[in-house]
Amino acid sequence: MKTIIEPFRIKTVEPIRMTTAEQRESILRDAGFNPFLIHAEDVLIDLLTDSGTGAMSSEQWAGVMRADESYAGASSFYRFEGTMRELTGFDHILPTHQGRASERILFELIGGKDKVVPNNGHFDTTRANIEHSLAEAIDLPIPEARHVSDPHPFKGNMDVEALERLIEQTGPSRVPVVFVTVTNNSAGGQPVSLENLRAVRACCDRHGLPMFLDACRFAENAWLIRQREPGQHDRPVRDIVRDMFDLADGATISAKKDGLVNIGGVLLLRDESLFTGASNLLILTEGYLTYGGLAGRDLEAMARGFREVVEDDYLAYRIRSVEYLGRALTDAGVPIVQPPGGHAVYLDATAFCPHIPADQFPGQAVVCGLYRLAGIRCVEIGSLMFGGEGKSPPPLELVRLAIPRRVYTQSHIDYVAEAIIELWQQRETLRGLDIVDQPPVLRHFTARFVEREPAG
Repeated sequence: MKTIIEPFRIKTVEPIRMTTAEQRESILRDAGFNPFLIHAEDVLIDLLTDSGTGAMSSEQWAGVMRADESYAGASSFYRFEGTMRELTGFDHILPTHQGRASERILFELIGGKDKVVPNNGHFDTTRANIEHSLAEAIDLPIPEARHVSDPHPFKGNMDVEALERLIEQTGPSRVPVVFVTVTNNSAGGQPVSLENLRAVRACCDRHGLPMFLDACRFAENAWLIRQREPGQHDRPVRDIVRDMFDLADGATISAKKDGLVNIGGVLLLRDESLFTGASNLLILTEGYLTYGGLAGRDLEAMARGFREVVEDDYLAYRIRSVEYLGRALTDAGVPIVQPPGGHAVYLDATAFCPHIPADQFPGQAVVCGLYRLAGIRCVEIGSLMFGGEGKSPPPLELVRLAIPRRVYTQSHIDYVAEAIIELWQQRETLRGLDIVDQPPVLRHFTARFVEREPAG
């Protein structure tokens, strides 16, 4: 069958407030042309992020009601721990309030001045936590990742030859860990193959280095491995997931993605001494070992969510929904990162706005144009997010349309496609922006802009 149907029924509905073009113009200007500063009630379709924005299942809500809120040793923790142990094979499992808390704890222990952390593609909070520790974050994507239209099935892969050169140049003693992000968010939500993970693991073994996963979207990555990698087509997703985690010495996870919850994170470790240090920091900054800054009901929701996310019916619907939007835009000539990834469709802002130079943030111009036109909120991933004083410009100027899990129907996605195609047809009207206020780090969250006057 060609028609995508959601593998669930809708039990509760949340109203969406419609806005006029005049209202959106005022809202956008009041927010300093930054979608992060727009009130959620003023957004029609919210594709800003897929992090913590999904809908929980009836089984997850049932878990919320039966949760154990004991401070120490709650049964909800042990249900969560059992799920993670069965899914990943790790014995040392720490809950945190979200993925960046796991990153902060880890890099406080292993980061530091003169350290270098390679990755196929650091995302914003990972890079910020590494740099906050005074270490250097280095991206080593394969060359194909820099070419938007290249149909390579695993553009999230790490360049293993470049990794070898980096380790030889810096010396293994300066590399505390090698990270691989699955899927590679900053490169267009692209998956990493098992073959590539094994090659990175072999490189790490040659140099005596640990390999960690940024595993926020591990299930989506596993499904794309099953779809695209030779020899994997008939394997259960759970087995592919286990293969991925078996290759790693640790992982940071934001459960707000493939955990199918609105808050929560995980830190997985194999090294006993590192686990002891992380446990001490967790108690100091997050909470006791068996709740990690979360309520028991959050742990219950995570325990169920990590089981639901590896179900075939869910993953087939999830990935098809993203492909559906990508195909609609491609058929209309809109330039996107090919092939569509697991959680989002990424517009090529350079091709969308060739008249706007990178220092005037073409991605942000597209973001503002889409909100103006249709009340759709999305996010720039380019010179705003990854640029700034003293930083090299990123290789790609993208706009991410991140689709929340189990939230929007096919008619919502049709509306998004129609709006983007209409904006594409009038793209010459989009204008560049100048920053008037920005924080020293993670500036894309709170920076404010003014819009340039039309040329001529």
